[in-house]
Amino acid sequence: MSSGTILAIIIIYFGILILISNLVSKKDSSNDAFFKANKNSKWYLVAFGMIGTALSGVTFISVPGEVGNPDLQFKYFQFVLGNAIGFIIIATVLLPLYYRMNLTSIYSYIEQRLGVVSYKTAATIFLISRTIGSAFRLYLVVIVLQRFVFDAYNIPFAVTVLISLALIFAYTYRGGLKTIIITDTLQTFFLVSSVFLTIIFICNSLDYSFTEAFEAVKNSNYSKVFFYEDYLKGNFVLKQILGGIFVTIAMVGLDQDLMQKNLSCKNIGEAQKNMFTFTGIFVVINIFFLSVGALLYLYAEKNGIAVPMVDDVKRTDLLFPEIAFNHLNIVPAVVFLLGLTAATFATTDSALTALTTSFCVDFLGMDKAENQNKPNVVRTRHLVHVGFSILMFLVIIVFNSLNDKSVVTMIFKVASYTYGPLLGLYAFGLFMKSKTVHDKLVPFICVISPLVCFLIAKNSAALFGDYVIDNELIIVNGLITFIGLLIISKPATSQTKF
Repeated sequence: MSSGTILAIIIIYFGILILISNLVSKKDSSNDAFFKANKNSKWYLVAFGMIGTALSGVTFISVPGEVGNPDLQFKYFQFVLGNAIGFIIIATVLLPLYYRMNLTSIYSYIEQRLGVVSYKTAATIFLISRTIGSAFRLYLVVIVLQRFVFDAYNIPFAVTVLISLALIFAYTYRGGLKTIIITDTLQTFFLVSSVFLTIIFICNSLDYSFTEAFEAVKNSNYSKVFFYEDYLKGNFVLKQILGGIFVTIAMVGLDQDLMQKNLSCKNIGEAQKNMFTFTGIFVVINIFFLSVGALLYLYAEKNGIAVPMVDDVKRTDLLFPEIAFNHLNIVPAVVFLLGLTAATFATTDSALTALTTSFCVDFLGMDKAENQNKPNVVRTRHLVHVGFSILMFLVIIVFNSLNDKSVVTMIFKVASYTYGPLLGLYAFGLFMKSKTVHDKLVPFICVISPLVCFLIAKNSAALFGDYVIDNELIIVNGLITFIGLLIISKPATSQTKF
């Protein structure tokens, strides 16, 4: 498929999103609509739209690409099972708490439980974590667009990033969450459809029926799910499941982005229906993503297609776009492009909205009654939205100059460091009802904990007899934070017990 055709599809795609945004936000672009979608979201739209937000371009490209690694194969599904358990914990423990306290920003809980400095610390951790994580995810799709579209027009990478962020800003700055509930539903439809259609196209290219494709994947060297032979390795099943549970609790349950959508439902019952439905779809769709990966490698073997190289390094996350754009016909290529675009931009638009919401609520106090009717409050929100778009642009540019590893691995590694302190803060707040903390010391604990974890991870093989720390690092990080908070704790008053 030519670069011109790809560019035309992208322009049409974003034209549709901007049109939807204008229609949705035409009557109401208030802060209440932007932050909470007027508390009127349909749970089934939220559940379906969250699939696109949770999966992202990382799942779309990097997860299938990693299937070709003999030490990984379907290892990621172990992590997904942990994710599912984490989602259930969120639905039954955290969501009832958030609804009971009627929160706009979930970090307001920390303010009431531990104090203002702890609250600002938690919100700051989220802003850093989500900015970095979302920048990584957008970076992945931008390098694909750069390689297959914008290089043909000699457009620099930085301009490609700027265009991508400008398009996202264009359809989110007015309606925020109210717009995203609708646009993410549409984008998730493209994402899910592309997964199933890609499987059909590859099966047809390999002359497989669905039964034959299932058997081929099952009998291939790419489909091993459970790794239990060596607990010292990072792919060990218990490590992956535990890591999946706690990464999910931290990156979803303690993350303003995905929780903001849940909190836009009318009541806790609808929010929980949303989470349980989403969990089932999430597990199933990841099975199909992994299957796509196995089929891609089978197709590559049959047709002599090598994994693309960038700077003399194999980039498995470019195998899917390489096959879709250069070895299948135009229909699969269009389907892939729509799926990739939907997966990535559904994540980034939601993240920009959540970052704007958190800053406006947690640092500017826009949810407080005395600030809601101040002049230019909407204009201030627009400026904050612009600010985070620029910040994400800068992070992507820096990351492009430094990164030499799989993006999916990098995202979860960074999450283990940045979200760990959030895990410790909420664990302390929920389980140590009789204690609070010396508030001003909390930032020091939340900085020290990731630093200690970095040293442990760097030297884990030497310290623990060849034991390799993987996704369970977030548990260690949360535990160190929890212990640190215990050290600086003091008896709680009746007002700080929740």
